[in-house]
Amino acid sequence: MRLFALRGAITVEDNDAEQILSATDELMRELMSRNAVTAEAMVSCLFTNTDDLDAQFPAVAARRMGLSRVPLMCAREVPVPGSLPLVIRVMVHYYAPEDHEPSHVYLRGARVLRTDLESAQ
Repeated sequence: MRLFALRGAITVEDNDAEQILSATDELMRELMSRNAVTAEAMVSCLFTNTDDLDAQFPAVAARRMGLSRVPLMCAREVPVPGSLPLVIRVMVHYYAPEDHEPSHVYLRGARVLRTDLESAQ
């Protein structure tokens, strides 16, 4: 087994608690599904939000999914002028077999952030 890190992002329409929770749930489920990652294999998750999202913590959605034993942290994304708004990002650290190929996940409007990744499409 080896330690890996996955990246992912998703956008929401508005700074709304339910949208943040729903989008985070969608992102995490897709990330876990594409990579066959279980809660038991996760080491930690770091969530960031753009400055325009403060209605809810993305980690709340992860806890609701059953990631109660995974250390979670939320932070602000660097507010670079002109950057994509209304974005939730995540970095997940997890263990998987040596030959595992990570599949990063970029959904909705966040796909434009990493058009270089085939898995983001």
